[in-house]
Amino acid sequence: MNLLGIIGGQEIIIILVIVLILFGGRKIPELMRGLGKGVKEYKTAVNGVEEEVKKATDDKPSEDTKEKQQ
Repeated sequence: MNLLGIIGGQEIIIILVIVLILFGGRKIPELMRGLGKGVKEYKTAVNGVEEEVKKATDDKPSEDTKEKQQ
């Protein structure tokens, strides 16, 4: 069952109203800043892993090169 297909515009508005009631108007910017920092750190980590994988595959000698060396 795909739950994301069920959520529409009205449901999102209801969720936002509930968040506003629970956390209040003053806490929401602080929560969004924290969320933004988390997303930024996640992207940085993903880019770092991608670079490491790319470097590891580029540095790895091919099988043809190994056979020529032996």
